[in-house]
Amino acid sequence: MMQPMNRPSSLPDVSDNDDEPQSRIAYRLIEAMIVTHELPPGSRISEASLSAKLGIGRTPIREALQRLSFEGTVKIVPRSGAFVSEIDLVDQLAMIEVRKGIENVLAGRAARFAGDTERKRFRELALMFEKSAATNDGHIFVEADREFNSLVVATARNKYAAQAITPIEAQTRRFWYVHFKQFGDLQRVCTLHAFVARRIAENDEAGAREGSDKIVDYAEEYTRKTLMFFGMG
Repeated sequence: MMQPMNRPSSLPDVSDNDDEPQSRIAYRLIEAMIVTHELPPGSRISEASLSAKLGIGRTPIREALQRLSFEGTVKIVPRSGAFVSEIDLVDQLAMIEVRKGIENVLAGRAARFAGDTERKRFRELALMFEKSAATNDGHIFVEADREFNSLVVATARNKYAAQAITPIEAQTRRFWYVHFKQFGDLQRVCTLHAFVARRIAENDEAGAREGSDKIVDYAEEYTRKTLMFFGMG
């Protein structure tokens, strides 16, 4: 079985990101807390508490919460504050419908435009996915997948596709963290991701598009399993 996806004992290390804007650091840290349920669905978010915990000013915290609100993981209620959004299981299938087309475009463009630096990193990410499968370590997959998604978007050079996929990926990460251990197949998803990473590294646009579709098809498969388990299929 896949190793348990326990909550991290500490927040992601940001010590090497001195030039990164504080609002972006706050966004990454708060999103990690939401994804791992350190901030569980429905919980109220205190700007003051987050500022003290993260060592970041309240203005960057507020900007991060605005971005998370756009992505749908945070709900801002006038005169009441910010709350972590609930996970809507049925919405996952609607997002998958949209996700397939967008990710197909992004994967194809990433393969078309990837230069030497990007190609090298995609090969390294393929090795990370393969290591995750070989060691049955879901934490390696989470780390590799986050960078893989970001690198695909950056390499594809299409701001409209990037804007469209960002909120979907945010919701998908939360759903994955909660349900994948029970309903997913780590070896299979790692193999699919490694294939796409290698196709992009080879500038194989058709192969990258085909592999991307298979990833989303698999996501739909385990999402339907999850919904059936909860009597929603």
